[in-house]
Amino acid sequence: MTNYEDFSDSQWRERLDPLSFAVLRRGATEPAFTGEYTDTETEGVYSCKACGAELFRSQEKFHSHCGWPSFFSPLAGDRVIEREDLSHGMRRVEVLCANCKSHLGHVFQGEGYDTPTDLRYCINSVCLTLEPTHKAD
Repeated sequence: MTNYEDFSDSQWRERLDPLSFAVLRRGATEPAFTGEYTDTETEGVYSCKACGAELFRSQEKFHSHCGWPSFFSPLAGDRVIEREDLSHGMRRVEVLCANCKSHLGHVFQGEGYDTPTDLRYCINSVCLTLEPTHKAD
């Protein structure tokens, strides 16, 4: 098992494209409505682009019309880390991959979406890879 805590910036830069590095490793945000998975309805599992850890399933994805993929729950509570983010003059909750500590996005509560958890995990597409579920014929 890889210990990502020991990865250097140069190792991350070799592994990730420039935008993915900026978002995953520096906490940037991809431009709204530009991500590959913003509106996709493909069934499958979304994994961390940095380390491959499974994070979300398509069954928990919903259309929030916010410009980024939205999920009402992670695959399991131990797959992500949530921590207070006071940047940009706001109080938010940052979401990180529990396996490699990469920035994924933010989670918001109480926005009025009709979801089972009343949560919106707003995740940058560039942080994810989607492994489609292949159904047998």
